[in-house]
Amino acid sequence: MQRQELGDFFSVICFKAAISGMEEALGEKATAIALTTAGRARGKQLAADLELVGKGLPLDVLASKLAYALGKDGTRLCIVEKIVSEGDTIKAYTSETLCSSGEAIGSSRRCTFTLGAVWGALEAVLGKRFQGKHIESVLQGRSHDVFEFTVLG
Repeated sequence: MQRQELGDFFSVICFKAAISGMEEALGEKATAIALTTAGRARGKQLAADLELVGKGLPLDVLASKLAYALGKDGTRLCIVEKIVSEGDTIKAYTSETLCSSGEAIGSSRRCTFTLGAVWGALEAVLGKRFQGKHIESVLQGRSHDVFEFTVLG
C-alpha cells in the first residue's frame, strides 16, 4: 500500500517521539540495541536497493552513494560527509543526523539508528562484519557525528 498524498517520508519530530516512548517503556539500553539493530537492517536493505551488496567499493565512492541516498536527495536521515580508513578502523563522518535534531548542546543522546544504517550498509557492501560505535558527537561540540567501525574476527 502506498501513501498517495503523503509519500514515504514523515517528520523527525514524530520519529523522535517514538524513540522517547520506547526509552520510557523499554529503557535507554534496550532501545539503543533495538534501534541500532533496526538501523543495520535498514542499511543492508539500502545497499541491496542500490545494488551495492558485495561490490567492495572504495570508501569515497560508497560515501558518495550513501550521501545521496541518506541525504537531502534521499531519505534525509543524515548527511554523510566522508568515510575514511584509519589504520584498522573505518570512520564515517556525518552531520545533521536524525538523532541530534532538536537536542540541546551537551545532551548525551547517541545516534543509534543512524549508526546502524551506516554500519549495515558498510557490512553489506564490503562483505565484512564490523563492531560499530558512535565516538564523536556534535552535541558535545564536535564538528561531526563520527561512527567508528572495526572488523570482527
